[in-house]
Amino acid sequence: MDRVIASDPGLIRFLSAARIVTAILLCAALLAASHYPPRTVVTGATAAEVFSFAVSATNRREQAVTLAVGLPTGLAALTVGTLIAPNRPLADLMCVVVVFLAAYSRRFGKRGSDLGVIAFQMYFISLFVRTGPEVVAQESTVLVIGWCSAVVVRFAVVRVSPQRTLLRLCESFRARLLQLIDSLIEVAEQGPDAPTAEPAMRRLRRRTARLHQAALMIQDHLDEGIRDPAVAADVQRRIADAEVAAERLGAMLLGALGRPGANPVAHDLTDRLVAGRPPEQVPLEVARPDLVRRLVADLRALREIASRTAVNDQGVGLKIVRDRLLGYRDPERLPEAPAPVRDVFRAIGELSRGLMGLRIALAGPDDSPDDSPEAARSREELQTEEAVLEAEDTAQRAASRQTEPTGMRRASTRVAVQVAVASALAILGGELLSPQRWSWAVLTCWVVFVNTSSSGEILVKGYRRITGTLIGVLAGIWLADLVGNEPWTAFALLMLCVFGSFCTTATTYALSSFFVTAMLCLLYTLLHSLTPGLLELRLGESAIGAACAILAGTLVLPVRTYERTEQQVREVLGRLREVTGQGVAELSGGRPVDLLERARTLDNALDELRTATQPLRHPITPLRNRRRITRYVLGLLETAAYHARSLAAMAQLATGRRTMRSDVRLREAAQRVDRNLDALITCLESGGNCREPLDTGAKPLFGRWRRTSSAVREPRPEARQTEEPDTTAAQALRHLQRVDEEVVGLARPLGMRLDTDQREPSGRHDDAEVIAA
Repeated sequence: MDRVIASDPGLIRFLSAARIVTAILLCAALLAASHYPPRTVVTGATAAEVFSFAVSATNRREQAVTLAVGLPTGLAALTVGTLIAPNRPLADLMCVVVVFLAAYSRRFGKRGSDLGVIAFQMYFISLFVRTGPEVVAQESTVLVIGWCSAVVVRFAVVRVSPQRTLLRLCESFRARLLQLIDSLIEVAEQGPDAPTAEPAMRRLRRRTARLHQAALMIQDHLDEGIRDPAVAADVQRRIADAEVAAERLGAMLLGALGRPGANPVAHDLTDRLVAGRPPEQVPLEVARPDLVRRLVADLRALREIASRTAVNDQGVGLKIVRDRLLGYRDPERLPEAPAPVRDVFRAIGELSRGLMGLRIALAGPDDSPDDSPEAARSREELQTEEAVLEAEDTAQRAASRQTEPTGMRRASTRVAVQVAVASALAILGGELLSPQRWSWAVLTCWVVFVNTSSSGEILVKGYRRITGTLIGVLAGIWLADLVGNEPWTAFALLMLCVFGSFCTTATTYALSSFFVTAMLCLLYTLLHSLTPGLLELRLGESAIGAACAILAGTLVLPVRTYERTEQQVREVLGRLREVTGQGVAELSGGRPVDLLERARTLDNALDELRTATQPLRHPITPLRNRRRITRYVLGLLETAAYHARSLAAMAQLATGRRTMRSDVRLREAAQRVDRNLDALITCLESGGNCREPLDTGAKPLFGRWRRTSSAVREPRPEARQTEEPDTTAAQALRHLQRVDEEVVGLARPLGMRLDTDQREPSGRHDDAEVIAA
């Protein structure tokens, strides 16, 4: 069951697809019972589908308002399309106008975007079924039946409330955390030299990313799921604490295995460049066997604690185990072992504390009289931290708003012009191929432009649309031959395809296109009009639509992929600078702020960067060198964001302490990171005109540098063991050092020099130079 919950956080995709399929079935049953003709049933089923998926609001009241306004909008679009259908030139012109208005409506927020989708889809269905003015009343009646079916299913049959969705998301977070701990146990038991070690570490990285994704989804649903802002902020902080503690535990375990560069949140290419060298020391392997067994046993105990909910979190034995793990936060309770191994046990204690805080935030405090001193201390720290942050939240939440672009620089206007031009070209090309089925080309144009922000994203999405359609045509021929003259079998498979298309839309667009094409094949099988020529026409019209979308996205008001990427890199660097600067300020005794909220803003910017760079990282791109550079830069930013999140979490945990005000190293390192980030941002804003080199620092924060590359440097293992592992300052310095290393590593890929370049021999190259060559 945990696998199902973890695969679909909050069951959002499953419930959305189930709601759509149920609405279609209800509408089709009502229309069939009323003896409507098959083509009219298609219109009603499409209306039920559109009114089910087009509403994006999570609040019930907002959903009701959107549906209420959506009914006249859909009726108007369907009526206009039906009345002017006989006049082909006018219908084509109106199609371009509707597409433009539907895309432009995005500037009015979610509701405007939803109404635009409803208008386009209803106008499109009037073209698809090819009706005339004589059936306007019948088509309008069928649309109202489809609307009623969608409303009944949404509010009475498949009811989804923001509160229940948030609870399911939290359960998915717990399930993914359990999977991550399972990977940690697997890595610890196998060791770094086992034949299956690399696949285990790949699973660890993948599950760490999935845990991070679940945390971001919880953040997106907090405002609607929890009405009290203070409680929502508390849950967000506890989710972030648990996530950062889990990531830190993975990083510490890999470090103890002699893989300090194999960060579980780092990109694969960065992992190979930084951690591909032979380890100089493997502390966990040379440790006593009983210590290794103790570590594995503690990880299993941690998994048992994480698997318990507030209802079944009872029993003296469980409390004893929990208190023992919490005791690892005390340096005196750590086992005698090398410093990297002690870091792993300390990270287990921090994750135990994170799980306690998350449990208190979700289920309320539970002060047990038989708590150990460790558990009581953790509860007091959580309560103190919450009191301090709650007092400062109101004053620190205001954020400056950027001036919105105007004219053609506004994204909604630009996309509306692009999709209108693409639709006009698709109408011309589609009618040359088939005067009856040209609407397929227009539909492909529309869906290719949805949720894209650059010409590269349009290219990738068009490629996936064609690929999914091609495979769907082949599968449709096979399914049509399989079902033969069994209409109920064909109808059941059709509903499965509808369910699959909406379940996979947010994950794999090619697979969603496959299900849509297979669904059309089954639909035409039910209508007894499926022919091989029709399927070839479907593929050809889709190719024309995708080509027109790519052509318009490339030539009409284009946003180049590298421009979008540079913009997002600047955004990520700015957010990184904010998190590290304010984190160090709070550690040094400054005024407390909601650092985790700012860390989440950094995460969102990084997610947008991943989306923007997807065309550059796609396997089909011919620019292999640029793909390597993009993956390298993204890996450095992912690692820097991880350490910035860890620094923010430590600053929140250290709220109220004043032990680091006099730490000169912390301030000096923070100033260097701030200068370097400012230099990188200035360089990108000036279009690569970088005059000043980055400051690599006169000496490392801990011990002596060991040169692996000028991009990423790591202190020697023996220097690590002489640092101050038991103090918050030492841990903060370690995270800040890693941020510093990743920022310096961005210099050459982004076109900057290092202050060591003038002193190094001209024939000496590093990994970043090899990639950029």
